[in-house]
Amino acid sequence: MSAKTEIQYAQQTAANEEMKGSSMLIRALAEENVDVIFGYPGGAILPTYDEIYKTGIRHILSRHEQGAIHAAEGYARVAGKPGVCVVTSGPGATNVVTGIADAMIDSLPLVVISGQVATSVIGTDAFQEADMVGITMPVTKHNYQVRSVEDLPRVIKEAFHIATTGRPGPVLIDLPKDVSVATGIFNYENELDLPGYHPTVHPNRLQIKKLQDAVTKAEKPVILAGAGVLHAQGAEELTTFAETQGIPVASTLLGLGAFPGEHEQFLGMAGMHGTYAANMALHEADLLISVGARFDDRVTGNLEHFAPTATIAHIDVDPAEIGKNIETHIPVVGDAREALKSLVEMDGERGDFTAWKNTLHEWKTKYPLWYNEDDETIKPQRLMEEVYEATNGEAIVTTDVGQHQMWAAQYYHFNKPNRWVTSGGLGTMGFGFPSAIGAQFAEPDTPVVAVLGDAGFQMTAQELSILQELNLPVKIILVNNASLGMVRQWQQLFYEERYSNSLFPIQPDFVKMAEAYNIKGSRIDNLEEVRGALDEALAHDGPALIDFRVTPDENVYPMIAPGKGHHEMEGVTP
Repeated sequence: MSAKTEIQYAQQTAANEEMKGSSMLIRALAEENVDVIFGYPGGAILPTYDEIYKTGIRHILSRHEQGAIHAAEGYARVAGKPGVCVVTSGPGATNVVTGIADAMIDSLPLVVISGQVATSVIGTDAFQEADMVGITMPVTKHNYQVRSVEDLPRVIKEAFHIATTGRPGPVLIDLPKDVSVATGIFNYENELDLPGYHPTVHPNRLQIKKLQDAVTKAEKPVILAGAGVLHAQGAEELTTFAETQGIPVASTLLGLGAFPGEHEQFLGMAGMHGTYAANMALHEADLLISVGARFDDRVTGNLEHFAPTATIAHIDVDPAEIGKNIETHIPVVGDAREALKSLVEMDGERGDFTAWKNTLHEWKTKYPLWYNEDDETIKPQRLMEEVYEATNGEAIVTTDVGQHQMWAAQYYHFNKPNRWVTSGGLGTMGFGFPSAIGAQFAEPDTPVVAVLGDAGFQMTAQELSILQELNLPVKIILVNNASLGMVRQWQQLFYEERYSNSLFPIQPDFVKMAEAYNIKGSRIDNLEEVRGALDEALAHDGPALIDFRVTPDENVYPMIAPGKGHHEMEGVTP
């Protein structure tokens, strides 16, 4: 949006003039500093799209609503501000439900505007009618159906506030077509009045003191950093606290980047495919400080064996998460950054963790991540190492879900926050590519690499059209093992190698697919060509796709099998 357009909006807003609901919506988005919208038009939302046409606000047309919502997620993850998605009623709206659920479980701030049939026919099974309030209630932080145009400015203002405060999450605004064309007074100056919504930002000082005292008394403390650190923009405070107190740090999958990946105190990712050092640190710790992590089952393994000797301290802005899965001894409700700032300012007495650090260093040295080297075929682990080196660790990396996701998490070291974009809690295939598009809009000058499986890519491959249209310089790295890799791995390990519908004997020609969209494409089959292909793609000023044919039967290790604890990891050594 041009500066002129923004000034015009400000002038018109101040005048409290009468306008249509569709105009109110676009002007409210300007008030919220929205610079890009992802969406797909249709009948019920046409008044809004007409306003988009007249005002020139930047809109990215996805080729499927799923692409729009995942792009909005990628934007939100990297920009740290709400992603905005606009779709029509009925199938347009239901096509974004998966993305809304994905954002809900991963705590991403979204504002989703869905068109709706006119209020006079709601409930009559009208053409392209769907009960989006009922459908999305379980997977939104809050949702609205606007029945009066006079309510629209208040609803939009509340939606952005709710999406971004406390624990972030998606908010849906269901907008009937007749409300879009009705007129009313636009007033965006009113104070927010949400008597039942007051997230706790600043933690209780006494609980912070209890936690600091526990650190002083501990002999084997460890910090588990989750995505809440990133949402709170608390990476700097986490690093300061950990360094000052000398506490080692492990990370959840979504917390990668909250603490520098190459820092000597970093133990790696914890959980099902985490490092030996990180998982054993959780198992042996006498103090576990969880910051912005929700103790999901992929992190904890068997709860009976989780951190059996540790005092559990849990910092979280959402009080519902504290004690939900793991008994918590020191609960700290509040914003992660504010809690960490309080701990740094308290500057408590340091404990002596020398013996603990020596043990951890021994584990890291003796049991590193490993794979069997091959001088000819492309090992996916080696490919991720090459991607890391080729990008100097500076790229934004997005992924789909599965083996390639785990290899990227293991072998790409995230030294800065908001460089890792992946679907965690819902595990949504098709997420990786469109989220890369959103990430590129969030940071146009930063390289964006979409690490994708051959299966997940095909779920949203139509979004190649956006790269073609806008010459968006996203680089697509296909980790092509001709299978549903993680499904195949589980079938091998737990289903006596019955590969039911997980192998792809026939695939499309991905290079030709890219070229059909006028995108640079190449196929690499041997190791010696990997680095050259990566360097060439990264130097190209437009989009590029590389189809890397990796070892098809490679598995992700180490691994905590279902029902096992951290101390029962498999594949720790070759």
